[in-house]
Amino acid sequence: MPQVTDAPDDDGPGELPPFAELVLDLAERIPPGRVMTYGDVAEYLGQGGPRQVGRVMALYGGAVPWWRVIRADGRMLPGHEHRALAHYGEEGTPLRDLADPPRVDLRRARWDGRPAPGRAGRGSRGIPCADGNDGAGS
Repeated sequence: MPQVTDAPDDDGPGELPPFAELVLDLAERIPPGRVMTYGDVAEYLGQGGPRQVGRVMALYGGAVPWWRVIRADGRMLPGHEHRALAHYGEEGTPLRDLADPPRVDLRRARWDGRPAPGRAGRGSRGIPCADGNDGAGS
């Protein structure tokens, strides 16, 4: 019986679906201490929706900073709260002061997708950043 973490083989062994590549590349480009919601990611990419982004992260997100893609209410991924909290502490991600359980303070931590100074160009998967700069200095 297939498990939730079993990746589909539609694109051949070792190949990710194009939408998954886009989602994972964006997750890798979220700066430390910042987050995007599943819906933010879908809106930024102009395709899919929060559930599709969540599915990609569930199937393939283990190799990227998964803790930087969160739910719209700021809550952490159920079952991974302790690991996420450790990452948030290391990165200085703002948390809501009196939230129990802890939540990310989206007002202060949300990233809009614009590259930080000095980070323009392509993500590690070769996909152009939001500003369209290919890093070639043209």
